[in-house]
Amino acid sequence: MATLYYDKDADTALIKGSKVAILGYGSQGHAHALNLADSGVDVRVGLREGSSSKAKAEKAGLKVLNLRDASEEADLIMILLPDTEQPEAYARDIEPALKEGDALFFAHGFNIHFGQIKPPAFVDVAMVAPKSPGHLVRRTFTEGGGVPSLVAVAQDHSGKARELAISYAYGIGATRAGVLDTTFAEETETDLFGEQAVLCGGVTSLIQAGFDTLVEAGYQPESAYFECLHEMKLIVDLIYEEGISGMRYSVSDTAEYGDMTRGPRVIDEHVRETMRSILDDIRSGKFAEEWVAENKAGRPNFNEMRRKAAEAPIEKVGAELRKMMPFISTGRQGVRDVSGG
Repeated sequence: MATLYYDKDADTALIKGSKVAILGYGSQGHAHALNLADSGVDVRVGLREGSSSKAKAEKAGLKVLNLRDASEEADLIMILLPDTEQPEAYARDIEPALKEGDALFFAHGFNIHFGQIKPPAFVDVAMVAPKSPGHLVRRTFTEGGGVPSLVAVAQDHSGKARELAISYAYGIGATRAGVLDTTFAEETETDLFGEQAVLCGGVTSLIQAGFDTLVEAGYQPESAYFECLHEMKLIVDLIYEEGISGMRYSVSDTAEYGDMTRGPRVIDEHVRETMRSILDDIRSGKFAEEWVAENKAGRPNFNEMRRKAAEAPIEKVGAELRKMMPFISTGRQGVRDVSGG
């Protein structure tokens, strides 16, 4: 059975007795820093020289230092820079500042699990990973709630790394909702698989294929957009709130019958085998090696794929239709703020 932690399980003195450095002030960084500060924790924000986030952090009343100084001053360092920037920042600014007994925290296990960052033996290495965008981590906290999170320990030098991680989770409000005990390997591999096969890659490719199929058959692109993309939110919201069975209860019997009889024809054994292949690439480190190499090369393939995707017909049709629905963009500010500092 999974182990879950709540407010009652947190030794709040651990986080309140720590000097915490939040490295990065993007989507997650701003939420962690502000929530911890509101919880009475001694927080400073570490940013790159010339970061555009400095003014925002200072305006919020937070102490701002460069990455090296923030790391030297703290005994708990939470790295919330983008995954691809973490190894360089670690080697340049963080590792030289580490002292025996420090704690090195992450919100995603990629760089530890795949060996891009190799901490010394004299520090704790742990993870606190909210399962939500940063703006919701902050908003739910201010409303008195929290978002579910994961905690994991990769290295327990102090003997209290897990207790400190749970205490940190309390500081950002996660123990209000529940914190699941996991491992760096499980978090990293399931997170990457979810993104690639279902949440991002799977969903977007399914939407694109459905749109293309209808347009190629002669239907209006606008109708195809509404049916294959726009209504996706309505279905996902139902699944989010009530599970798959709850969604099926809420749609028509015709939709439910079509779901259960035709869905398995779309996601057939061939697709499942492809999913297993994707998971194999993740677990073996093949995907990580590919992504690291792509970044070292300057992201030529990534940038070209991004350019082509932005020019797809579904994007052009959608841009025009969304102008008719200004209510859709309400609350979008800050959602893609992932600069990290």
